[in-house]
Amino acid sequence: MSWGTELWDQFDNLEKHTQWGIDILEKYIKFVKERTEIELSYAKQLRNLSKKYQPKKNSKEEEEYKYTSCKAFISTLNEMNDYAGQHEVISENMASQIIVDLARYVQELKQERKSNFHDGRKAQQHIETCWKQLESSKRRFERDCKEADRAQQYFEKMDADINVTKADVEKARQQAQIRHQMAEDSKADYSSILQKFNHEQHEYYHTHIPNIFQKIQEMEERRIVRIGESMKTYAEVDRQVIPIIGKCLDGIVKAAESIDQKNDSQLVIEAYKSGFEPPGDIEFEDYTQPMKRTVSDNSLSNSRGEGKPDLKFGGKSKGKLWPFIKKNKSPKQQKEPLSHRFNEFMTSKPKIHCFRSLKRGGATPEDFSNLPPEQRRKKLQQKVDELNKEIQKEMDQRDAITKMKDVYLKNPQMGDPASLDHKLAEVSQNIEKLRLETQKFEAWLAEVEGRLPARSEQARRQSGLYDSQNPPTVNNCAQDRESPDGSYTEEQSQESEVKVLATDFDDEFDDEEPLAAIGTCKALYTFEGQNEGTISVVEGETLYVIEEDKGDGWTRIRRNEDEEGYVPTSYVEVCLDKNAKGAKTYI
Repeated sequence: MSWGTELWDQFDNLEKHTQWGIDILEKYIKFVKERTEIELSYAKQLRNLSKKYQPKKNSKEEEEYKYTSCKAFISTLNEMNDYAGQHEVISENMASQIIVDLARYVQELKQERKSNFHDGRKAQQHIETCWKQLESSKRRFERDCKEADRAQQYFEKMDADINVTKADVEKARQQAQIRHQMAEDSKADYSSILQKFNHEQHEYYHTHIPNIFQKIQEMEERRIVRIGESMKTYAEVDRQVIPIIGKCLDGIVKAAESIDQKNDSQLVIEAYKSGFEPPGDIEFEDYTQPMKRTVSDNSLSNSRGEGKPDLKFGGKSKGKLWPFIKKNKSPKQQKEPLSHRFNEFMTSKPKIHCFRSLKRGGATPEDFSNLPPEQRRKKLQQKVDELNKEIQKEMDQRDAITKMKDVYLKNPQMGDPASLDHKLAEVSQNIEKLRLETQKFEAWLAEVEGRLPARSEQARRQSGLYDSQNPPTVNNCAQDRESPDGSYTEEQSQESEVKVLATDFDDEFDDEEPLAAIGTCKALYTFEGQNEGTISVVEGETLYVIEEDKGDGWTRIRRNEDEEGYVPTSYVEVCLDKNAKGAKTYI
């Protein structure tokens, strides 16, 4: 089966067919190109979708993604991002392995087709030229034959006419011979050209055209094979990413299987647990006895004012009931109407009583006193951990500067050691400030842990230490009230103040004996105690030591019964009593 023998006379149709084949190839290239654009667009949309639903950093939304279901959702978004990457790989591979390769092949194919059909047209032109020569020699031979025949007839006519002279007859005879010779020459020429044409025609139809058409056939078959290979590559490019896409889908399934509803429920408890105890039973009020009926609010305030004229504050804070539950320690204490108590039970929320709320004000106090105890403890613990990390970072920086200074001391040509003194002092000052801040938050943390029902003895000791360090007063102990929008506010009215004193602070504070002195200390330097919990000292001053350094760089001292606080251990020379446990001297 050969186009050269079967389609020897279909030159024009073959030219149209091969052009159609190239058009099909270019159409397929265009199809693949649009597919790559779709893959890129799809991958971009998937990435944008994944990015859109990612939690924003340092936002409340990021904190909510601690639940296993939310973590699974984050994993799904990440897997979808990888999934989008595989579609980008499909686009890249199709562009490099199909589009670029086929585009180059199309150019080569066009050039080869042009060359083959150029050879075919050249062969056509040659055979047409031979045919024209044959026709020309044939016409010339025909013309010469007719001229020779007319010349012969004229000679015979002249020869038969007796009136014609012999010279005229001879002349006619010679002319007939010349024409006859010309006819013979034309015949010979025509015969030669005819043989040549037949040979060329045979070569054209049996050699040249078959060879050219065979090349065109091979070219077309290569085009068909090439487009088939490209289609296989098209499928292979997709198949290559299927395992990775499968892993992405497996990752989504694994993330879904990692969801733990029990763990999420526990996280909800940790997130919203207030730390308050449930309210107790409401006492029965017997209205059948007129003498025991509830008095008015004014008489209640007066009776409470007369019943407890002297309130003593200080010591440790006990675990509290809900703020709307009143303690009735004395049977003589008057009660509020039951309807008021019920309304307060239905509308009130747990409130936090903190001495610093009046001083600081604002919606978010520094000590998180606007939060319930359990949430406040978590926030304070988080703050302490952050400060400890900052301290560690500053200490690492100080160690690095110290090592660099030692290198400068050993090798002065590398740098001036004195140039690092300012930086070293700055870092040390930062460490001191961070330690003061940490001490403050640790004291607040100890205070909160002391108020929670399940606290350790160490937490009790720290809580008592801090409370004795910051004795409360009546002015900054006003009961916090909650506004309708959920924030905590403070009512300064006389009625609220009396109710707070008469109900909430009856049993809230116990007296605590001051800590005994375990030694003395002498101030080596002057220290300005500007932060809460610290005390100022003057160089050369002698004071009492009531708590030694616990490893945090601070020593608790007392000037007199009313003044005590913390100072940096490096600022004082401590001398503990010999009878004191673990007595030693710090310089």
